[in-house]
Amino acid sequence: MKKLVSLLILVVLFGMGFGDAAWAAGLTMKGSTTLLPIAQAAIESYAQLYPNTEFSLTGEGSGNGIKALIDGTCDIANSSRFIKLEEAKLAFEKGAYPVPFGVAIDAIVPIIHPKNPVNNLTLQQLKDIYSGKITNWEDVGGPDKRIAVINRDTSSGTYEVWEEKVMNGERITPRAQVMASNGAIVQAVSTNELAIGYIGIGYLNSSVKAITVENIEAKPETARTGEFPISRYLFMFTRGWPTGETMRFINFMLSDEGQRIVSETGFVSIR
Repeated sequence: MKKLVSLLILVVLFGMGFGDAAWAAGLTMKGSTTLLPIAQAAIESYAQLYPNTEFSLTGEGSGNGIKALIDGTCDIANSSRFIKLEEAKLAFEKGAYPVPFGVAIDAIVPIIHPKNPVNNLTLQQLKDIYSGKITNWEDVGGPDKRIAVINRDTSSGTYEVWEEKVMNGERITPRAQVMASNGAIVQAVSTNELAIGYIGIGYLNSSVKAITVENIEAKPETARTGEFPISRYLFMFTRGWPTGETMRFINFMLSDEGQRIVSETGFVSIR
């Protein structure tokens, strides 16, 4: 990673030698809602350095971001999961060669209402709750009340990582309420004492209660080492090896300043 960062810095510095006017351009970013806080904060800082750059940023889910990259309708696809094999094949067929840059580390944290006394769940218990085998909080140390399961939409990279690391291929109960973003899940859980959901660590706040998984707390140290069992990298994909403004922004994300922004938004830096 250090060699990659060094290479990116050299390329950017070489390009900057031709003057800022040569870099005046725009960047379109689409994809993961998990990455939105990071991207928004990074854009604000980046714009202070390069005020002539125009940005378009939308959160439509990781799958939609990668699709837009393949179709050539965005410069950077934000994704909270790695590209799928079928997506890579389609990209190659269309002459697009997605290049991944790991810009942050995340932990997908199960959350409940602060009044719920449950503090820890095992992976098996989470799987049983989300598959519908466990339907009452009493079965996992909570009140004798029905569990309200809240899930992400299928276009979400967060959903797909949850499906892989928690569900192991088992179907999620059709009774689960589907939300389109991390923020929507926080809102739903904060207003329902019987709800359970899952979000990226950067979305945690005092309105919800994070629970440990296998008695391991989600925090930077356990996410970075992979000790927390539902950890993942967050990616920015480019359409081929980045050049120009895209290269300069990726380089910014991998720089000390970019990684400071990652940490300040509540996520985990890659170093």
